[in-house]
Amino acid sequence: DAEALENAYELIKSASQGKSVLDSSDSFSTDLYVLCAEQALQLGYLEMSRDCLQMYFKEKFPVNQFLGRAYLCQGQLHTPLSTDNLEEFEKFVMFFMKAIDFAIQDQRYYFLIYNASVLYWQLVRPYLKPGFRYCLIPSLSRIVKALNQTEEQDTEWRAELMINLLECFLDASKLEDAKEFLFTAAIFIKENAPENYSRLFSLMVSHFKLPVRQKPSLCFIRSYDWCSNDNFTPFYCFLKLTSIVGLSERSYSAILLKMHGFNFNTVLIIYIRTLYIDTSQDKGKLIEIQCLEREYEIKKMDTTIKTYTRGVVEAQLEVIKNLELTLKHAVQLGDPGVIQVVCTTQWNLCLPLLQHNLHQHVRTPLIAVADVLEGIDSMMILLRCQVHMEIARIEEDGDRMEAAMEHVQKAIHLDKKGQYQEYLRLTFNRLHLCTALHNSPERPEDQAAVMIEQAKKGEQKNVQKWRSLLVNAGRALAPDSFHLVLDSENEAKVSSDKSMSQISYLCAKAQHHVKSVEKADEHLKHLGGENYTERVKLWADLAKAARKGEVWDVCRAACRFCLLYEETLFRKVSNPPKSKRTNYFGCDSLPGESVLSAKSFSLERSLLRILAEIRFINAEATVNLLRLQGVELNDYAVPPQGASPGYVPYLPENDPEWKTYSSWIDSLSQYAMENFQRAAEIGEQLNEAWIVHSAVVYVLNYNRHLISSGRQRQIIEYLQTLLGAIQTVGHEGSATTLLMLCDALARGLMLPWIPKPKFADSGKKDAATGRSEKAAAKKHDKATVSLSSSVDPSGIPDTKAALEICEFALSVAAGAMPNEAIPVATQQQIIATWVKAKQLNQQQIRHKLWTEEESNDEAQDLTARILVGLEMHSCNGFGFMDFAVPSLSQLVKLALECSWSDSLVELQILTRLMYFAYESHDYEIVMTCSKRILQIDENFLHSRDAKKQRQELLSIAACIQGKSIMENSSGRKHVRVAASEAFVQSARFAGKAGSYPLVMFAAKHFWNTCLPLLGSPQDRQQFKEPAEILLKNIIEVESKNKQKEFLPLHQWITKDFQSIGLSVGCFLPGAEEDLTLRTSLYGLLFHIYADEADWEKAMKVLDEAVWILPQTRHRLLIFKHRVTAKAKLGCNFTTDIEKLRDEGEDYLSQVWRYLVTVSSSTVGQLNCFQNAITTLQKQENVWQKVDYLLEFAQWLYCSQFPLSDVVKPLEWVVDLLLHVK
Repeated sequence: DAEALENAYELIKSASQGKSVLDSSDSFSTDLYVLCAEQALQLGYLEMSRDCLQMYFKEKFPVNQFLGRAYLCQGQLHTPLSTDNLEEFEKFVMFFMKAIDFAIQDQRYYFLIYNASVLYWQLVRPYLKPGFRYCLIPSLSRIVKALNQTEEQDTEWRAELMINLLECFLDASKLEDAKEFLFTAAIFIKENAPENYSRLFSLMVSHFKLPVRQKPSLCFIRSYDWCSNDNFTPFYCFLKLTSIVGLSERSYSAILLKMHGFNFNTVLIIYIRTLYIDTSQDKGKLIEIQCLEREYEIKKMDTTIKTYTRGVVEAQLEVIKNLELTLKHAVQLGDPGVIQVVCTTQWNLCLPLLQHNLHQHVRTPLIAVADVLEGIDSMMILLRCQVHMEIARIEEDGDRMEAAMEHVQKAIHLDKKGQYQEYLRLTFNRLHLCTALHNSPERPEDQAAVMIEQAKKGEQKNVQKWRSLLVNAGRALAPDSFHLVLDSENEAKVSSDKSMSQISYLCAKAQHHVKSVEKADEHLKHLGGENYTERVKLWADLAKAARKGEVWDVCRAACRFCLLYEETLFRKVSNPPKSKRTNYFGCDSLPGESVLSAKSFSLERSLLRILAEIRFINAEATVNLLRLQGVELNDYAVPPQGASPGYVPYLPENDPEWKTYSSWIDSLSQYAMENFQRAAEIGEQLNEAWIVHSAVVYVLNYNRHLISSGRQRQIIEYLQTLLGAIQTVGHEGSATTLLMLCDALARGLMLPWIPKPKFADSGKKDAATGRSEKAAAKKHDKATVSLSSSVDPSGIPDTKAALEICEFALSVAAGAMPNEAIPVATQQQIIATWVKAKQLNQQQIRHKLWTEEESNDEAQDLTARILVGLEMHSCNGFGFMDFAVPSLSQLVKLALECSWSDSLVELQILTRLMYFAYESHDYEIVMTCSKRILQIDENFLHSRDAKKQRQELLSIAACIQGKSIMENSSGRKHVRVAASEAFVQSARFAGKAGSYPLVMFAAKHFWNTCLPLLGSPQDRQQFKEPAEILLKNIIEVESKNKQKEFLPLHQWITKDFQSIGLSVGCFLPGAEEDLTLRTSLYGLLFHIYADEADWEKAMKVLDEAVWILPQTRHRLLIFKHRVTAKAKLGCNFTTDIEKLRDEGEDYLSQVWRYLVTVSSSTVGQLNCFQNAITTLQKQENVWQKVDYLLEFAQWLYCSQFPLSDVVKPLEWVVDLLLHVK
């Protein structure tokens, strides 16, 4: 009753001033001052309370409980309402400590200590924010000590304060004090409040190395394999469950022991279901268990979520949607603790979806979290601040600038610790500028920001306007030098004249670029280090905007200016020198240790991440510049092409201008690689694994052409740096990338020391055809491959290092988690490299690499054994140490029994085994593998590249099948036909794969097979369709674009079909060269149609041949056939005859004589005889001319021409014979 309080206060005040209406003999107790002050404080009359206490301390008061209560009341008058007024907080603490000091002296007043602790904890709530708890340490320590000293019976309250004091130590980073206090608290809580022990255990796990040796009950946890995600995830959830339901240590130890030997995931699910029943009456705990279940659902998708496939993202969004309903139930329940649990879980689930293209989907859940936490005034300040920051980013991307600014302002208000102060200030300034894009700010930084935002919001179709905005933004930031750097790629600025050669122009362009980009270095000298944070972000935004719009020259210039600040930034960040690695696997630092302090947020760390990103963009932009010069990354400069066909420029080695241009190209490649390398180093220093992994992927992708062609040695230093970085930060989630990197590095070390093969055919080579003279006689002569039997001694360190790297990669593959499956193709690649490294180092391999005792994954073990055995077969027989290999039949048996996860690898394995069986004349295995190959399902292959590789392998398999049939033909006609069908099928597959070499290889074997059967029209007829199919596939693959380069499995000579199958073999006449074979196939079709007297179709075939085949001597046969066909059709063939004139008069005369036999009219035959005779003019052809004249006379006589006409050719013969010398 406020009125009664005021009346009492007036009476007390009057008595204090000596104006009391009471009799002076009546006593007046000073305790009334305190009672009135307490009531006034409770009703909110602070001045009244303060006045009462002032009157109390002026009087002579007895020393009793009211003195302590007066101190507490006076302390409450200084209750801290925020963290802004530290002086007021100190007064509050001072009075509470006076109360405790007074009460502790007399056991009667111990209750005041307890009351003080409760009031204290209620009133210091503003200081429970992260970064301010250090202020509570002195006073809270004193309170805990006083409660312990008085042996307070409420042990749960004492345990609660102890845990909070420990959290204060940790928040203040006083780890030594925390450790010292931890043991005292652990003993007390274990004995007196075991239900709180799980919270203490959580703090121990989070901040300290778990001292399990001193805790027998935790020994099982230590002995269990918690290192893997599969095991740790359910264990983590189990600990959370025990904290929710408050199990005692004995209870959860018993449960853990029961779990030993069982599937932890299954047990955990059963346990969760049981808890639903046990806690069905406690709605709060039920909600917490629901949160845990949702969290566990996502953790089961831990690796699949990283793929960001549509199905996985939709599944995660569905879980988030269900948790929104759980949050509504928690709000209805009204328990702040439960609400905070749900909000924290929702935030954790939303984190993976905060990417630019996905975060709009989590806008509503995050806004709900922010509103609910604000409604209960949650002390999870850091979480609330981060949520508002992310919502602001989402709103900004949705062009809701006012809403974004509102959330940034809330984040600024919550960021009392100043952790995000600079970031939020810059963000708010940028958003403010975005709301007034049409204004003209004064600061150059603001001007640049406005133009960048205008460019982002503009249409990219208007390239000129887009570019103009970006260029002006750059000029606003660097008016003195940006345009000079931008002009480095402006060819109009290159000094040149009309008489300058192409090489001179290229040299001038290179010199102009080098000179111009040097102007960027002068920028910081004029500017100084002012606003470096803001400018780094602006240059980065400009570079990203230019990258997005593909304005590459602006992008490159912006990147150069942005990276100028890197040195300035690193001076502000501790960066101790790193020791040089001498061993790939003996590094002192463990994965996950960072050189820089891994705080939750640091502006410098954020800027370094931006710089790493700009390094990537700059490298990509430099690769783009190289491609504009017609060069790929790390390739050599390409000489300019002349206008005339076949022009070859003359470039002497000592040409200084060409040297200048080539050096510039090399420097650009080096600059791009240094940017990738520097980004990886930043990632290593920040302990940001994703940056390092991205650098590895960039380097491997952009150097694919080098790696595919076996030139890894050119980039070996960069690969070594990347391997060291990825070992420092760890490879979790990127084991496949690590294996690819190790393979490239190992091959780079190893390939230069593998002796190059020398092929030596037995027999003399023909200079024109390049074929062995004996090859035509013997079909199965093989080329002899000679290799040096040992590695050059200077290469031994490299081959040993390569072996170490391969073994490290294989250990990573063996230790990979089931949910991080490494593709079999990647494993095969590193196994092939490892086997070759073993051979180069003269080390044998035992047959069973991973026995059952060493591997729990039998499928992986079987796959590895097959791959290793096959690689050992491939490497044997070239002069190096031969492996002791398992039998071919054993490998085939294992391959057929194995369950392959990659059907393409299965097909490749069976094809190689099929070839080895063919080489060893084991035709039963050949046919077994062939049947299995046809059963492999094509539907498992989704990518276009995989389908092409499948077609290539099927082509090889069909070709091997055909060769195997031929070796068992014994000259039988029907077997030859069956073999030719296999070769046609091989050509079909090769055509689908777009492989010209394989199509021609199959076509040549087809020709070898069918040539003995082409003598009769009946036998030729059956090869009509096959010949058409072969020619169709040859034309198709020849017209296709260049195929994508694949990394070959072997980059050294092996016994595989891919290595020697296409280069070895002998072919019968008509198939020596590709053009000869194609001409022969067209000739075969012509003869088949000629046999049918279908001269029109024959003519179409010949017309196609003339159109398709290049203008070489191979077409002479085609023109001869065209003349024949036209003669049969009665058409004019003069033009075709002219094509043969350069072949000599004897050849031309023979063609005319041949046409006599095919001409359908007497006039045509007469004309052909006359041309055949008159064409022969040279003296050495006189006898040929005599023969033709005699045949002509005979024809005239038989054709019933007048005798006078018959005599004339004979007289000509006599005349010729009389003049013969």
